[in-house]
Amino acid sequence: MAHPVGHRPRPRRTSLAAGAAAVGVVLLSVTVALAGRQTAPPAPTSSTALASLGLAPSDGVAAAAGSPTPFVSSVPSNGAASPAPLSHGAFAGDLLIADRGNDRLLIVNSQEQILWRFPVAGSLPAGQGFSADDAFLSPDGRTIMASEELHQVLVRIDIATKRITWQYGHYGRTGAGTGFLNTPDDAYPLANGNVTVADIKNCRILEIAPDKRIVRTWGHVGVCRDAPPFSYDEPNGDTPLADGGILITEIRGSRVVRLDAAGMVVFDIHVPTLYPSDAQLDPHGNVVVADYSNPGAVVAVSPTGHLLWRYGPASGPGRLDHPSLAVPLADGTIVLNDDFRNRVILLNPGTGRILWQYGRTGIAGRGPDRLNIPDGVNLIPPGAIQGL
Repeated sequence: MAHPVGHRPRPRRTSLAAGAAAVGVVLLSVTVALAGRQTAPPAPTSSTALASLGLAPSDGVAAAAGSPTPFVSSVPSNGAASPAPLSHGAFAGDLLIADRGNDRLLIVNSQEQILWRFPVAGSLPAGQGFSADDAFLSPDGRTIMASEELHQVLVRIDIATKRITWQYGHYGRTGAGTGFLNTPDDAYPLANGNVTVADIKNCRILEIAPDKRIVRTWGHVGVCRDAPPFSYDEPNGDTPLADGGILITEIRGSRVVRLDAAGMVVFDIHVPTLYPSDAQLDPHGNVVVADYSNPGAVVAVSPTGHLLWRYGPASGPGRLDHPSLAVPLADGTIVLNDDFRNRVILLNPGTGRILWQYGRTGIAGRGPDRLNIPDGVNLIPPGAIQGL
């Protein structure tokens, strides 16, 4: 995401955090008022590393009834019991991490081993650097699509050769004309070979073919307001859905819009966040979205806009600092990148417990078990990667 070095490119935000209580177990049905969008996040806040990186409880007390900033870990959105902790915090498959502060991509497994990294010598075109904000494995498992907001380009990386094989955008230059992007975010590779991307500052979503033709556009350049399906207000998320539709996250107004395959609006809802980032659907069709703030949060909202649960401790080892992507898994747990606490975690929102972690809390680094502003994460099913 195109931003100055040191802050995540989706026109970034500082936290307007309210002083509130930490995580509790309370079922809510409240709407949280939105605070204004900001442009630059604060510097990372250091904290004491977890005594145990695998099982760190969220600390604090339940928020008072009616609190404007509730910290909630309620029953999962389907009304079932909270998901049980996984054995040793393990998960099936591997994680692709966009380690933005280190200008690299990593693939790690649940044993915290690094299986693959990019770039290496010879990976990049002459005169270009690399700084990915998000990265996603292609459906065929052979390439990775990464968005570089800082550099205004999308790149496709061959896993086996670790080389860039395709690029869209003009490196280091913004624009709205043919071949240009302005703060590209979340480049998702599709099964047909195309890629969708949120072109934030141009207030549009694009679908781009391998020959670099624009085959579909959602929104209009220069029309930055929430009026789907005609226009969107600084979209920073464009999650493809299994039914052929798309889930669009809008920064301004904190809105999430679901469109069907024909581009018709399924829902357009406000989500209770200061700065919504990269909304996803859980297995029950509810919206899970990260609040890119400090303290940050993860919330789950029904398709009608009803708040189902919220995780967001104000202090302690469970506090989040500008989390930018939260992905719900089938068992009810959430994998998310906690950007400015330099870690990727697996969270049980029903208990408020961190089940697994890669990176040291609040400690940036490049060596083993170290990250520096991890800005994107993609859970890869077992056996999906080709050429590793």
